[in-house]
Amino acid sequence: MDIRSVMTANPACCHRDATLQQVARLMKQNDCGQIPVVDDGNKPVGVITDRDIAVRAVAEGSDIRNATVADCMSTPVATVRDNSSVDECYRLMEQNRIRRVVVVDQQGNVAGIVAQADIALSGRDAKTAEVVKQVSHPS
Repeated sequence: MDIRSVMTANPACCHRDATLQQVARLMKQNDCGQIPVVDDGNKPVGVITDRDIAVRAVAEGSDIRNATVADCMSTPVATVRDNSSVDECYRLMEQNRIRRVVVVDQQGNVAGIVAQADIALSGRDAKTAEVVKQVSHPS
């Protein structure tokens, strides 16, 4: 199965200098918990998650009105190519214990994102259970 069949194409992205409030609004508007962080060429340089905001900014007492994505984003970003198989994406999620993977095109630009929910909705119940188990296993 091709990754394009399960990914969310053209996800909302942000730059390092976006404020946490701006990126939280993007998450709300797009009903998502992760936004790829891109450079000026649309190449992924990290990701920002709702958990990054909560744990690295709010819990630490940062000035969230002035904090930027660069202050709490996660790097490096795990990516797969848009011509990868879904199995390659599963392996990357399991190896890195992550719940979402950024999909890039041939030029390395953000093309999509795959989440555990996308895998679950693909109808591969046994594989979904295995990915959830491996990603959720304590390190």
